[in-house]
Amino acid sequence: MRIAYIHQYYTTRGMPGGTRSYEFARRLVGRGHEVHVISTDTGARQPGVRWRHRMEDGIHVHRMPVPYSNQMGYGRRIGAFVQFAVGASVRATRVRPDVVLATSTPLTVVIPGIIAARLRRVRFVFEVRDLWPEQAIEVGALQSPVTRWAAFQLARTAYRNADRVIALSPGMADGVAAHGYPRRRISVVPNASDVDLFTVGPDAAQAFRARRPWLGGRPLVLYAGSFGVLNGLDYLVRLAAQVKELDPEIRFLLLGEGKTRDRLTALAQRLGVLGTTLFIEPGIPKDQVPAVLAAATVATSTVLPLPGMLANSANKFFDALAAGRPVAINHGGWQADLLTGTGAGFVLDPEDVPAAARLLAARLRDDAWLAAAGRAARELAIGRFSRDVLFRSFEAALLGRPAIEIEVPSPLTLQEGVADAGPPARPMPAAGEGVSADGVA
Repeated sequence: MRIAYIHQYYTTRGMPGGTRSYEFARRLVGRGHEVHVISTDTGARQPGVRWRHRMEDGIHVHRMPVPYSNQMGYGRRIGAFVQFAVGASVRATRVRPDVVLATSTPLTVVIPGIIAARLRRVRFVFEVRDLWPEQAIEVGALQSPVTRWAAFQLARTAYRNADRVIALSPGMADGVAAHGYPRRRISVVPNASDVDLFTVGPDAAQAFRARRPWLGGRPLVLYAGSFGVLNGLDYLVRLAAQVKELDPEIRFLLLGEGKTRDRLTALAQRLGVLGTTLFIEPGIPKDQVPAVLAAATVATSTVLPLPGMLANSANKFFDALAAGRPVAINHGGWQADLLTGTGAGFVLDPEDVPAAARLLAARLRDDAWLAAAGRAARELAIGRFSRDVLFRSFEAALLGRPAIEIEVPSPLTLQEGVADAGPPARPMPAAGEGVSADGVA
């Protein structure tokens, strides 16, 4: 089948950010499908350039130059969303798809998804990565009654027109159902662990540590991800300050980019941890993250204390599992239940930072616990969150095949296609193969 895969901020392993769409698109090609990813190039626009097309690992990637940054004002960001929605509507229709998939965020990706699907009279599948507009309202991004009303109308339009919805967590599935969408048409396919990518030897970890004299053989607490408002990274900076009083040999590394970077740097400076026990480095491409995780003692994933964030499905969480690293989070929800139920990590108190610091410092010095938690994390990655396992559920949902619930221990319920999974898979293109010049820089 020919699939139009609309993802405004599509990234590959050679770029910073999550690679869910890339990994699934690559596997769809391996199953014999023709995949057209419709996305953006967020750099500066070039006069006369409307679209760039190239083959990447067997995937047709169409990029429209649309400048975008988290530093932009609200109006300019909305303008970028609208600009892409208009251009992607035309592009997705022209590829003559047999099925259209739009994956959020932003929510405006549903506009080209719906238009292309209706004009071509094909199925429309909507993938929900965040509960919009609920999360935007919680964090204060949508304050006026008019913008809230418009956002709710867009969400309801998306659900009314979707033949199937893919949600990234059970909580997100609940949020979709709360809009009146039939549960029988919701498939839960969480983010996944790329076990192949994160299987690295000890030399990579040693090399990473050797390049940082401040680290050496000390315990390392790692955050590798977005520096967004919702990530609540002030918590980690305050945690580092408390841990420094308990065990000054423990090191923290915050690796990434985002809107709050300057604020975090200033806070770390004020609390006396910047450049001593806490270090901030720029984001790196996904294919360089395995070496960093291999060097980490514990990986972290944090969010603001908002009810809607309990349903999150963070890439960094599943990357840590794939690397066999214990995970520390500061929120409840399904991921917290998973960690406490399997022993793959622990939950830090989101309100009592001194208590969280005592727990973290103790765990970092408990070699037996670290080894057991690392094994549990790796077992979760291989047995329940392997990309290849979850891809079967994803493909079944995308192509409209019947789905049944897999018997998985609580709290997670996945969907998987039944035995009629289609033709045998062709060998999947290796990452990095099949790239054509096509006049693209």
